[in-house]
Amino acid sequence: MSGAASVERVKDRATGLDKFVLREARGSSVEVYLYGGQVTFWKNNFGQQLLFVSNKATFKPRKAVRGGIQICFPQLGNHGVLEQHGFARNRFWSVDESPPPFPVATSNCHIDLILKSSPEDLKIWPHSYEFRLRVALTPRGDLILTSRIKNISSDSKPFQFTFAYHTYFSVSDISEVRVEGLETLDYLDNLQSRKRFTEQGDAVVFESEVDKVYLSAPPKVVVIDHEKKRTFVLRKEGLPDVGELQN
Repeated sequence: MSGAASVERVKDRATGLDKFVLREARGSSVEVYLYGGQVTFWKNNFGQQLLFVSNKATFKPRKAVRGGIQICFPQLGNHGVLEQHGFARNRFWSVDESPPPFPVATSNCHIDLILKSSPEDLKIWPHSYEFRLRVALTPRGDLILTSRIKNISSDSKPFQFTFAYHTYFSVSDISEVRVEGLETLDYLDNLQSRKRFTEQGDAVVFESEVDKVYLSAPPKVVVIDHEKKRTFVLRKEGLPDVGELQN
């Protein structure tokens, strides 16, 4: 396939919601909704869908879309006073018409979104912020998400928050999947009241329900799906921890 990269805004026929479709010349593509700022589709150059979205997913305001890549902010999980995983994934984002310059170019095929604190949100989380998100697709089909969160409170008083990209990868039987790069790390086990343990195996495998947060994880983590003969290489910067959830 040849041609130029493109970014197109469309209204999804099934949901009635606006989304952006990013396409690269070699065949890869990404779909990201304004609702939740959520990526729901990522196809590589071989036409393989790399993300999972439940066939029971609800694309309705105030309901989180189960699948894709959820933006969890300003709270991860239920460790706080807000709703599960915060409210950013349940809000309509806007196109960021004038994003600040990036120190390093990501890709020409991208869309910039922004979420700002609303009067309604300030009632439950009294902090003013701007959350900027860039979703970029590279010529080789790599997906890059970059988040920038700014405190815009008039008094500039610091506030604390937690944040994560809650990603649903499309994999085969979970017993055929292993994660490398987390060995010997300490983790908090959410199924055991966040008790702290140390990973003992040479790789993480899944035999039952898992809900862990690995602390101070390296910048590169690899997810290997033996049955599909597929490898996800995850690279991160500025996010210290890595979470694993399978249920």
